[in-house]
Amino acid sequence: MTVLNTRYRSMSTLARAVAVAGAVVFAGAPALADSRSSASAASVSTPALAQTADGFVKDITADLISTVRHDKAIQSGDLRKAIAVIEMKVLPHINFQRMTASAVGRNWRLATPDQQKRLQSEFKTLLTYTYAGAVAQIKDQAVEFKPLRARPEDTEVIVRSVVRGHGDPIQIDYRVEKSADGWRVYDVNVLGAWLVETYKSSFAQEVTASGIDGLIAKLAERNKQLANNKQPT
Repeated sequence: MTVLNTRYRSMSTLARAVAVAGAVVFAGAPALADSRSSASAASVSTPALAQTADGFVKDITADLISTVRHDKAIQSGDLRKAIAVIEMKVLPHINFQRMTASAVGRNWRLATPDQQKRLQSEFKTLLTYTYAGAVAQIKDQAVEFKPLRARPEDTEVIVRSVVRGHGDPIQIDYRVEKSADGWRVYDVNVLGAWLVETYKSSFAQEVTASGIDGLIAKLAERNKQLANNKQPT
């Protein structure tokens, strides 16, 4: 159990690093766009319908600038406000079904439809708290988007960026997919560590130790702890 708890702490630390870097992109940090797509964010008003994958990410950024950057409550650490913003402006652009299934791995196919629903719900809640906690940490960082390496017909691409601020630059990449409704994120990479893979090993260990219901209970317990700490101090 000690080893398992240690793995969960390490997982949470990396997840927080992902969230902090990711929230820079999804919470209004100024974007230093490459020369081939600098007009994308300004020309497209609906993020999900952006013509390019990198335009999709940049549009979400633009949409959140006025909300997060100028919200004194969020900047002062009001997680209730931050959660509301994440739920409204970020979550609709994430494929949680795919992300959860990938993180749970082969055990996803062994789960009942009800267990899958509960796993997705708890994982979504966990990531919501993680990102909401990171949003208030966004200050004066900037994001440089790398040229998109994709063909117009590609439906799954990686959007690459570098977060620059205090300290060393942080590489952050997004795996995005295109569906009939537009682009959606299904994985995030910070400094070479993909978020789904980070959770995958810990989830598998928990399922081995206590089954799928045990994993659900573990996630629910963690979310309850986070919920008790969401009130502003």
